[in-house]
Amino acid sequence: MTTTTSAPRVRSRPAGRLFDPTLLIGVVVVAALLVLSLFTGVYDVVGADDGSEMFAITRIPRTVALVLAGAAMAMCGLVMQLLTQNRFVEPTTTGTTEWAGLGLLTVMIIAPQAGIVPRMTGAIVAAFVGTMVFFLFLRRVSLRSSLIVPIVGIMLGAVVGSVSTFIALQTDTLQNLGVWFAGSFTSVLRGQYEALWIVLLVVIAVFIAADRFTVAGLGEEISTNVGLNYNRIVLIGTALIAIATGVVTVVVGSLPFLGLIVPNIVSMLRGDDLRSNLPWVCLLGIGVVTVCDLIGRIIIMPFEVPVSLILGVVGAVVFIALLLRQRRRG
Repeated sequence: MTTTTSAPRVRSRPAGRLFDPTLLIGVVVVAALLVLSLFTGVYDVVGADDGSEMFAITRIPRTVALVLAGAAMAMCGLVMQLLTQNRFVEPTTTGTTEWAGLGLLTVMIIAPQAGIVPRMTGAIVAAFVGTMVFFLFLRRVSLRSSLIVPIVGIMLGAVVGSVSTFIALQTDTLQNLGVWFAGSFTSVLRGQYEALWIVLLVVIAVFIAADRFTVAGLGEEISTNVGLNYNRIVLIGTALIAIATGVVTVVVGSLPFLGLIVPNIVSMLRGDDLRSNLPWVCLLGIGVVTVCDLIGRIIIMPFEVPVSLILGVVGAVVFIALLLRQRRRG
């Protein structure tokens, strides 16, 4: 893998603890946001006769989905940045999300009545293939600037997105494609979101393999010298990224820049100790998605703005700020 100037830095500081007292403050803040999410909406779940039923059907599933999707996509960004040794990559800047959408579209065209499992399988397989294509490109092409890497990923994603749009136009499924890519928690209901629990396994797997991903982030040569099977770790990381991206794309849609914003903020505040940063990445991922979702629900109430729109605006600003920061550092 090509080493770039934005590769994670190894600082000479004691390894941070996995849990520390300040983490409890973060947990309390995020918990408060989640409680606010449970009681935010047009429908009166407190005063209405069927309020408790609607609370169980809509509010609880939506809040659980915020937790699972936010944590999973934030950690996907962290893993992808380690494996590529570049701080500017995540599923939406490498084309992974677009590949997942293409896989979902393909399954829906071949089997229009397919259930959620075949659709997720198609999205996961396509996301895995697309991510591997991006990784292989980085290994074979030497890029002098780390800033070029996400631009290449965005270009690859645009090509895949164009192919998906053409296929959708030919098969009269363009409206469905637009709905899939408009990341929103509006349609998350009881009985339709349970597949998201799969991403919990991804989060657990990343915690277990954290040390291996850290070593892999130092490069293939160092990883091999310490006895780590570098290619196997890349395959495992790619599989985890594909699973989380595929499942979230099918159930929720695209959550742009989430995996870019969160790991970079945590790294700037706490350094690059992956294992001690993992709880913070999960927590901040949940917090960012929840805040954006609350804004989307309130800003034009009684209507809702897709969370992907809010994330896209915030993420674009952070992305530009990171690019300028990297440029100033040379």
